[in-house]
Amino acid sequence: MHKFSGFLFFLFFIVIAPVSAQKSTIYTHDLKDFESALSLYNAAQYASAKTIFDDVKATATTEDLKSDCAYYAASCAIFMNQSNGNELMERFVSDYPTSVKQNQAYIAIAHYYFNQGSYPQSLEWFDKVDESNLSRSDRDTFNFQKGYSFFNSKNKKEATTYFNKVIDSEEYGSQAKYYLGFMAYEGDDYKAATKYFDAVSGEEKYKEKLSYYQADMNFKLGNFQKAIDLGKKAMAKSTPAEISELNKIIGESYFNLKAYNEAIPYLVAYNGKNRKWNNTDFYQLGYAYYQQNDYENAISQFNKIIGGKDFVAQNGYYHLGQSYLKLNKKQEALNAFKNASEMSFDASLEEEASLNYAKLSYEIGNSYQSVPVVLMNFIEKYPNNPNNSELERLLIDSYISSKNYKEALLLLEKNRKPENKLAYQKVLFYTGLELYTDNDYQEALKMFAKSIAEQQDNGITARATFWKAEAEYVLDDFKSALSSYKQFMALGNAASTPEYKNSNYNIAYAYFKLKDYNQAGNYFQAQIEKGSSEKVRLNDAYLRLADCRFVTSKYWPAMDAYSKVIELKSVDSDYAYYQKAICYGFISKNDKKTEELNSFLQVYPKSEYRDDALYELGNTYVASGKSDLATKTYDRLNAEFKNGSFTSKAILRQGLIYYNSDRDELALQKFKKVAADFPKTEEALEAVATARLIYVDNGKVDEYASWVRTLDFVAVTDAELDNDTYEAAEKQFQQSNSKQAIVGFRGYIAAFPKGIHALQANFYLAQLYFSEGSEDKSIPNYEYVIAEPRSEFTEQSLSRLAQIFLKANEFDKAIPVLSRLENEADLPQNKTFAQSNLMKCYYEKKDYSNSVIYADKVLANPKVDNTVKSDAQIIVARAAIQTGDESKARTAYAKLLGIAKGELAAETLYYDAYFKNKDSKFEESNVTVQKLAKDYSGYKYFGAKGLILMAKNFYGLKDSYQATYILDNVIQNFKDFPEVVAEAQKELDAIKAEESKTNSSIDN
Repeated sequence: MHKFSGFLFFLFFIVIAPVSAQKSTIYTHDLKDFESALSLYNAAQYASAKTIFDDVKATATTEDLKSDCAYYAASCAIFMNQSNGNELMERFVSDYPTSVKQNQAYIAIAHYYFNQGSYPQSLEWFDKVDESNLSRSDRDTFNFQKGYSFFNSKNKKEATTYFNKVIDSEEYGSQAKYYLGFMAYEGDDYKAATKYFDAVSGEEKYKEKLSYYQADMNFKLGNFQKAIDLGKKAMAKSTPAEISELNKIIGESYFNLKAYNEAIPYLVAYNGKNRKWNNTDFYQLGYAYYQQNDYENAISQFNKIIGGKDFVAQNGYYHLGQSYLKLNKKQEALNAFKNASEMSFDASLEEEASLNYAKLSYEIGNSYQSVPVVLMNFIEKYPNNPNNSELERLLIDSYISSKNYKEALLLLEKNRKPENKLAYQKVLFYTGLELYTDNDYQEALKMFAKSIAEQQDNGITARATFWKAEAEYVLDDFKSALSSYKQFMALGNAASTPEYKNSNYNIAYAYFKLKDYNQAGNYFQAQIEKGSSEKVRLNDAYLRLADCRFVTSKYWPAMDAYSKVIELKSVDSDYAYYQKAICYGFISKNDKKTEELNSFLQVYPKSEYRDDALYELGNTYVASGKSDLATKTYDRLNAEFKNGSFTSKAILRQGLIYYNSDRDELALQKFKKVAADFPKTEEALEAVATARLIYVDNGKVDEYASWVRTLDFVAVTDAELDNDTYEAAEKQFQQSNSKQAIVGFRGYIAAFPKGIHALQANFYLAQLYFSEGSEDKSIPNYEYVIAEPRSEFTEQSLSRLAQIFLKANEFDKAIPVLSRLENEADLPQNKTFAQSNLMKCYYEKKDYSNSVIYADKVLANPKVDNTVKSDAQIIVARAAIQTGDESKARTAYAKLLGIAKGELAAETLYYDAYFKNKDSKFEESNVTVQKLAKDYSGYKYFGAKGLILMAKNFYGLKDSYQATYILDNVIQNFKDFPEVVAEAQKELDAIKAEESKTNSSIDN
């Protein structure tokens, strides 16, 4: 802005009023003082003049004199820059509306505000001035200053009008042309701007500014070299803000001339608008680096282009993808090409980006879409692309490599072209494997059957046949499984499959389940002779071979096989040792049997078969006539296992020993204890029957009758009817007439709710209900069995009840049943079943401490297979996550990496990436997320969470473009998982808030 002298301007408008003749002494005196003040006023002695003007006004007798004094006093105050000068002049205008000096007053007030830089106020007063009363020179000053006030108030139209009035003025013409040129420049009217600027270019005071404007105009007109020359020339005399803009003009001019190396330092030196760059700024610098093969720096600029939806952004994202490819950063390149492919500002660029996106998806996997979908979409959208033949080949292979079999299957079933038949057979097979891993055996069986029917690849046909047998086996269809295993063995390509090495083992187990122990043993022997490299399987083959020979009374071969299990130090060596000892009894070597059983008790003090060994040792002593040793052994058994499965049997055996040695009182004590502690069991019934003999032999039938009446499971008068009713039902049961058996057992229980056979009747009725699928009906009967003292039916009833409650997700009911099963089970698999399901129940109830206790029990069991171990480890890991114990979770998930499959493997990989992110190992974390995307893309939930991790990793690597792009895609593509979308939105908002500090294109 140009300032003007207040004094000189004001003099243009001063009109000295004529002094009238003296009318009185006072008037003459006032007039004399007025003229003295006016002289001082004209001599610029404003302070003295104002004092006299004020005094004269106070005594003046005429309105004219008062008016003149008020006017000049206000003028003095204005010239002295007194704070009340403007107010005095405004008061003059108000108090003396008819004064001839009104026009001068308007000018004075307008000038006051003009000099203060208060242009809107100055315009208010300029508008009141009567221009017709101004001289030409006064009018020029008035027009220029009013024009400048309009200019400063952004009213360019009015400013132009007033500047044009003084364009030929000697005093104001140059200034008017400058401002007219500037307004034309701002309005992009470069022709007019050039005309006005050229008119004043010879004047020194305008040269500094003109170089800047001319450089900018030439840039905008496409005269890039001239813009560069003028811009460099203007640098020395420009302000810091102008220097920043000149750097942009020069840099972008070099950029447009493809002189990228020369452009870079100028583009870097640009400070942006309000200290912020926009997407175009980042693109130009990034592209300049790209053209210099400086891909790292190119990436650092391109990835700051956030939120762009225009041609510049599409170009930037495409070249960002190319830069990443040059540095072999394929995941980053995939994201960039995906973004560019979703914009249509440049069709050729869109197609090229789509092609790169499709190829990279095949190569590294894709968490956003299945790879087959990406490839298919490209082929359908660009049917004439020369790369389609290659993509069609990749498409077929991607069905398998992506492992997204379900989605691939849908696509293939829509496109049943002959060339896709091979892929279809493979996908059917791998879909079956995936379903099998997820325990959906019925659906898996269907997939394997369909795959076999396609007959495109002999190797796939063979493998599908094997896994069909596996599914049938798991579904307890052992006959079909055996047939399928043998079909597999007969196929020419079977021997080249990974499944073939254990085929004898599988066939052996099918025979074993069908109770054809001779054949089972032969195939276990064949598996052993094949030389299995898997120690666990080899141990098991020896063990099952031994069991088969044992069951078929081939005791010497059985002992040889059991010895091999012991020699291999298998986890089942205690069982093998025990069974080998039992074999000696069957070959009439009881001394050796007792020796081996005693040795077993020393070698395996914590074996699950310890109670079996003690009971069998006692029985052997009985058979050898060593009654005292037998009795002591039974006492030892009952002391160690107070409520064990052999307790009632051992006490009964002791009673029989006493009975056979005519120690009737001791015998009766034992028999009565069995009847009291284990009512309704087979042992109790035998104890009552034997006690009856003692009482009868001793002539104490009345005592017997009195005692029996205290037992609610023996009704002396109804015993015959009880037995007949039960036996009728049992006969139907043994003949597999299920419906008739159910009717019979129900009738028995109704007639004899506390009958002799009530325990057996309730158990068998429950079993029948369970077998026919009426599981709810079986519950009361199983509950009856487990409410009674322990019997041979207790363990199986507990197991079945637990299964029923677990299936219905009735965890509160399942937990006490499973707890009993854990404590009372004789079969190791039932104890493992109880512990593993207690672990799951407690987890579902959010009782994480108990769930971990049971998980640790499961993991401590060396006989547990990998599936159960996976379940235990995942419970430990998940519980640790829920309770904030990330250290324990980290350890648990790490152990799962080698054994997890399917969705559990996806979860495990996610947490592997999660903990690497926590450790700031961002690149390693991304590698894991890429593996998750490539190998487990079917599990969308963990894919989506993995993408959020990837976004965090990229932001940790200072790659804000990748981070925001990935998060945007999660928000758009994974709405089925609202909690994941919410997490992505939170991360995105945080990143954008931070990035908005440097990029003006980001919209918060």
